[in-house]
Amino acid sequence: MSFIRATSRAARSMTAATRFYSTEAGTKNSNLPLYLVGAGLVAAGAYGYTTFGKAESEKSKKVLTSALDPQKFVDVKLKRVEPYNHNTSIFVFELPEGQASLLPVSSCVYLKAEDLKDANGKPMARPYTPISPSDLEGELSFIIKKYETGNVSKYIHSLGPGDTLAVKGPVPKWPWKMNEFEEVGLIAGGTGIAPMYQVLQHVLADKSNKTKFKLLFANISEVDILLRQELDAMKKKYPNTFDVVYVVDKPSENWKGPSGYINADLIKKHIAPPSLGEKVKVFVCGPPPQVGAIAGKKAGREQGELGGILKELGYTENQVFKF
Repeated sequence: MSFIRATSRAARSMTAATRFYSTEAGTKNSNLPLYLVGAGLVAAGAYGYTTFGKAESEKSKKVLTSALDPQKFVDVKLKRVEPYNHNTSIFVFELPEGQASLLPVSSCVYLKAEDLKDANGKPMARPYTPISPSDLEGELSFIIKKYETGNVSKYIHSLGPGDTLAVKGPVPKWPWKMNEFEEVGLIAGGTGIAPMYQVLQHVLADKSNKTKFKLLFANISEVDILLRQELDAMKKKYPNTFDVVYVVDKPSENWKGPSGYINADLIKKHIAPPSLGEKVKVFVCGPPPQVGAIAGKKAGREQGELGGILKELGYTENQVFKF
């Protein structure tokens, strides 16, 4: 299945989006040591990001090394830009032969706009989560929305094939362990889908997985739903372990799903209850106002106190993680 069908592109409207959706780096407690030790030992299958994390190919496995460095920025060359909708594109960067990102799940990287300076005169950098599998050889892909007030996103959207961008990582978030939870709730808004997608494509393709995932994904309108084809394909392929519910602020006349904002009723209906204790985990990622309303504000890169709807429903800090 093509990641972007030409017919889909033609059908997407040019409706302007005004809400900001962003992803922040998580805490420093992570599986970084595992990354550093095992980066050169991960075997990759011959699949691309268009397959949302297929099981490994039966082709001969190849030992890969990481193209990234968690201590310093490295330049990667932009291979191609694939327009996704009216304000979002997929940026595919080229990695050397025999190398992949080898990012641990879950983690992100920093992208630096060398030509843009902050108030202290330092180059601006922002965290982004790749959508390409960590063991994909030769490519590193991001889905990035352009914001008129987002300096780094505008800078990246100004790049063309052959231009370079500085990348540093991994920046570890949640150290994923297979079957640690029976039920996982994912609550995302806009480009906050990226870390959720990273987890899903990694976990669902693992035949040992028994965890059930339920995704509540909020967007302004139907045309703003990112990775919808890939998520729907996951739902079809893994009906026993994955389900997704799309929520839009501005529904069309033909929209049949929930509309408005993600509220307590939607969470109670679709997300596993806090009464499951250690068997349930809820991950949240989206624009700061949404994260704050659902789970309480983050404290910079730290989690901050649990608040919002999830606290009101009885979830504890150990049951919630904010990307």
